[in-house]
Amino acid sequence: MAKAEGRKKSGMILAGDVGGTKCNLALFQEDSNRTRLQLIFQRRYPTQDYAARSFQSMLQDFLGHAAKSEAAASSKSITAAGFGSAGAVVDGRFHSSNLPWVLAGHELASELGLQSVAMLNDLEATACSLEHLAPNDVLVLNEGVPQPHGAKALLAAGTGLGEAILFWNGNQYHAVPSEGGMADFTPCTEREIELLRFLKKRMPSVCAEEVLSGRGFLAIHEFLDSAVRHPSFDGSTGDAAREITQQALAQSCPTCVETLDLWVSAYGSEAGNLALRVLAFGGIYVAGGIAVKILPKMKDGTFVRAFCAKGSFASILARVPINVVLNEDAPLWGAAYQALACKID
Repeated sequence: MAKAEGRKKSGMILAGDVGGTKCNLALFQEDSNRTRLQLIFQRRYPTQDYAARSFQSMLQDFLGHAAKSEAAASSKSITAAGFGSAGAVVDGRFHSSNLPWVLAGHELASELGLQSVAMLNDLEATACSLEHLAPNDVLVLNEGVPQPHGAKALLAAGTGLGEAILFWNGNQYHAVPSEGGMADFTPCTEREIELLRFLKKRMPSVCAEEVLSGRGFLAIHEFLDSAVRHPSFDGSTGDAAREITQQALAQSCPTCVETLDLWVSAYGSEAGNLALRVLAFGGIYVAGGIAVKILPKMKDGTFVRAFCAKGSFASILARVPINVVLNEDAPLWGAAYQALACKID
């Protein structure tokens, strides 16, 4: 987190969920107590449209569009910002192979004249949003018995697989990012063991996100039956994950149905592994775009059964609350609230 000199004051928060495909930017208004935020203006931009320019150019365009909004134009000035992005944050700088720029918090704070800029990993940003989400932003898969102040964990499958942990520090939950998605894929059924052997022939190291991400659907489908092909499988513009999951939910392709079943089971197993590693008795949260798009399958019991299938710990894991984050803007809200917290500190 980078800070510029200046008196702390109420105002507006600039926040962004910065991705390799698109950047979701928004302005939030602080309430009079400086504890809650209200969304004032939001807009998405294709990242590649600014690849040859700069992130600052995108911000200037965003602020120009916001100035034309009556709600944003009539609000107070921006005093702080927060940005979440996939990748590592080192010394206040984003390092990500998905972004066309390297973003530095102190440079943004200086150029925009802000009190502070919070830089977060995208899963860390999502984790920071959890206590601020509305009840209808979360779907309960397993009610469980939450342990007060118990550790929580978050995983999100999308373009990749991200994981984060939340620990109670005596006053509040503190989010800690991780690179759990890059850990080895851990098969736990005979079919998953065969899948691992299949993938090992393609790549020397099979990390969890090779299976538990969007690209994992095509890999599993080809493992199950390489003779079954769909239009999206060929060419660089096809979205195989979308086609496979849609056909699976529609029950129109048996191989797609089997693919989705295996994927969700492996996802549930990975969530159970994460819960054991951090003793997440406060709850497990499943975020990311994929879970929202396959909700009927997430709700049919496959995920929860695989989550609990840990031998003698099955009854213990059955007590862990499991929730799906439905609000896909959660990283944006988390970045905004972290920006607010950094400004107040």
